[in-house]
Amino acid sequence: MAMAGDPDIISDFLLPANGTVDANFFTYTGFRVLVGGYPPSAFKVLKATLAEFPALNGQSVSYAVLEFPSSTTNPPHTHPRSAELLFLIDGTLEVGFIDTKNNLFTQTLQAGDLFVFPKGLVHFQYNADAQNPALAVSAFGSANAGTVSLPNTLFTTGIEDNVLAISFKTDVATIQKLKAGLASKP
Repeated sequence: MAMAGDPDIISDFLLPANGTVDANFFTYTGFRVLVGGYPPSAFKVLKATLAEFPALNGQSVSYAVLEFPSSTTNPPHTHPRSAELLFLIDGTLEVGFIDTKNNLFTQTLQAGDLFVFPKGLVHFQYNADAQNPALAVSAFGSANAGTVSLPNTLFTTGIEDNVLAISFKTDVATIQKLKAGLASKP
């Protein structure tokens, strides 16, 4: 059996490589751009993970702010090292996940709702509102939850077209159209 997660530490926190710690080490300012900012024109994720905020090393926590302009989606993806607890601050979102028995669980969230996506399961979020944006904050039980985007993983990593066509019970031309569509997105 394979397990993935953050190791337990035996100290209050882990020192950075330079060994210098003051209050600045424990402060992340990357979300300040949200204050007074305008909604983005495309789905956007701002992260505070181990990569952006080294003080999280060994703490088994991280955050992401998800900004959804109207009619945008966070495509199906997984987090192999953590569950995700999503708090909807503003707007509405259609959310869902698929369990290991291929059961689909969906919900329409309103501002103030929380939804948990179990660790490692495929899930998505969609702002179906054609007029209004949505804003959510996700908390993770890992400083590095990891994200595996299914569209990118399947169609931009070089898996042979024949393999994908057989797997999806379609033809190579359809797979190539899907790949071309992803290649044209920012």
